[in-house]
Amino acid sequence: MTETAELAATGDLETLYRRLGTRSIGAGWNKKTPSLYPEPKKNFSPFQWRWRDGKAALDAAGRLINTDLAERRNLILHNPGDPNDYATVHTLIAAYQMILPGEKARSHRHTPNALRFVLDGEGSYTIVDGERLDMHPNDVLLTPNWCWHGHASDAEGACSWMDCLDVPMVHFMEPMFYEQHPEVYEPVRATPVESDYLFAWDRVQIDLDSTAPDPEGRYGRRIELGSPALRSIALHMNRLEAGTATRRTRTTANQILCVAEGTGTSIIDGEAFDWERGDILALPSWRPFEHRIETDATLFEMSDEPLIRAMGWLRMGD
Repeated sequence: MTETAELAATGDLETLYRRLGTRSIGAGWNKKTPSLYPEPKKNFSPFQWRWRDGKAALDAAGRLINTDLAERRNLILHNPGDPNDYATVHTLIAAYQMILPGEKARSHRHTPNALRFVLDGEGSYTIVDGERLDMHPNDVLLTPNWCWHGHASDAEGACSWMDCLDVPMVHFMEPMFYEQHPEVYEPVRATPVESDYLFAWDRVQIDLDSTAPDPEGRYGRRIELGSPALRSIALHMNRLEAGTATRRTRTTANQILCVAEGTGTSIIDGEAFDWERGDILALPSWRPFEHRIETDATLFEMSDEPLIRAMGWLRMGD
């Protein structure tokens, strides 16, 4: 009897499951875990990383690690859920990064989209496809897919920022490419005052001033940076007044929040997180959240909303 005939003649389920397994076939009616479920699973956890801890760790790394040992001196903020040792939320990763006076980070490019939000320091800059862009606190700088980029510092002190990339999503879909610049450090071709790669904080504040509060109470004065800024990552600034609280809401988009200014508390899926400038929060898909504001605050929001919307999966509820 051939193996195929033997499979067809199988007389009991356990033997059938065993024979299917040797062929990398699974019985759909006998899955260990269901493939369909009524709402998103809670694999990733709401979580907070405190900037005071990140800053202390970067100060230590600045003494111990130089650009010869590490192309980027960064601290990966990986979510404690799933199991997971890399992503901050399912599709995005955040990191704290620092550059010291006189240092240059080598130029490279890669498939993932990336951005940085400046936390501390003056006098450092990034080069994106030949454009030198000076970095100031609360500026947002973009490095879209396959753009050359590197960093350097003419400052007297350290400059720190947070990074956000869609690397986990690229890992899952597998179109990852990475390349070092042939000249090591990309030459500067222009030093523009305005750029498609830059959202300057002074301009963002003007736009926030002219924006009305959200009539539904889910947000404060909220603007989108770009439409979207990156194909896979939406960026919003959300200004909230002291003494206010937002309406409980949830969305199927995965979000990362960074505190640009102010203090307050976020309640995410019933867990309270007290925050201040520079702190980062993981807000996984479909977890209810609300913000209670102690002092005037602005939250920088990063999400995979463009991907979720494009697939027809975007939902919002209470």
